[in-house]
Amino acid sequence: MPRSAAQASSWVDDNWAGWLNAGLRIVLIVVIAVVLRTLVRRTISRLIDRMNRGAEAAANTTLGGLLVNAERRRQRSEAIGSVLRSVASFLILGTAALSVLSVLKIDLAPLLASAGVAGVAIGFGAKNLVTDFLSGVFMILEDQYGVGDVIDAGVASGTVVEVGLRVTKLRGDGGEIWYVRNGEVKRIGNLSQGWATAVVDVQVAAHEDLRRVEGLITATAEAMAKEDPWDERLWEPVKLLGLESVASDSVVVRAQAKTMPGQAAAVGRELRWRIKNAFDRAGVETVGGAAAVVDATVEPSAPAEPAESPAAGASSGAEAAGRTPAQTQAAQSPAGQSGPAAPAVPPQAGSDGPDRD
Repeated sequence: MPRSAAQASSWVDDNWAGWLNAGLRIVLIVVIAVVLRTLVRRTISRLIDRMNRGAEAAANTTLGGLLVNAERRRQRSEAIGSVLRSVASFLILGTAALSVLSVLKIDLAPLLASAGVAGVAIGFGAKNLVTDFLSGVFMILEDQYGVGDVIDAGVASGTVVEVGLRVTKLRGDGGEIWYVRNGEVKRIGNLSQGWATAVVDVQVAAHEDLRRVEGLITATAEAMAKEDPWDERLWEPVKLLGLESVASDSVVVRAQAKTMPGQAAAVGRELRWRIKNAFDRAGVETVGGAAAVVDATVEPSAPAEPAESPAAGASSGAEAAGRTPAQTQAAQSPAGQSGPAAPAVPPQAGSDGPDRD
């Protein structure tokens, strides 16, 4: 260090050129970094806006409105754009910071080593956060689901309300809101992509004519496919797959329909309603649920008296004619009906019994 004013002035004269050079280099690095960052972010924003305009234009068409979800595309593109802008800013500003430190003659080896150790420690401490973030990024890039989709995430199921890089918000069937961390999702079942299948089982009595039942189901499905809004929700004619099960008192006929995603339940309910009405008009007997249990217990009844034949009547008359008045009176009740026989009179005590030889 200079010990006097002259030495200090001389030291400044000797080093001002280097300082000026370093300052200009630092300013140039910062300006280039800021300009480059601005250009990259604007370019990414323009690409995202173009993607959104394309999705909105496609959604305004008849077929595009069925296949393209504008809100889903918008949120997906915004999330991708946010990730790309953050990555670009980190890379550009990080490179600029290292360049500035290099110009200032600072040894970067210890700094980089310390940053590496700190990064590892932070990574272990916030591993759940990093896992959620990375899972959200890959989920968005792979378009696994989006806003409006009905999904089964394992830990919760419902309609996707909002998609984020860390948390996905679902609306359950009961109206509840589920906040699902992206890192906790191990498997996704998307019920709104591609197409759905509505399966309808019709249980009819076993004695019904299956050809007639098949004709009624086919005619009902064809009429339904020609009406609004089912003509758009049904993507293929309803197929009759045949008998699903056979029982002693009923048979189950299965029908299948390929529908718009998310409309399988509505199509199935409407098709069941129409088939039931068609069967009622045609007099086809349907069997629902478990078979009815019939109580086979019969109360015992008095046996019917056999009809008397003329010969039996004559015999009875002859027997009655051969009876004495006392026997006839004992055999009949006062009301003219036959009564119980008179009990035998026991022998009196002390009387002699029958003579014995």
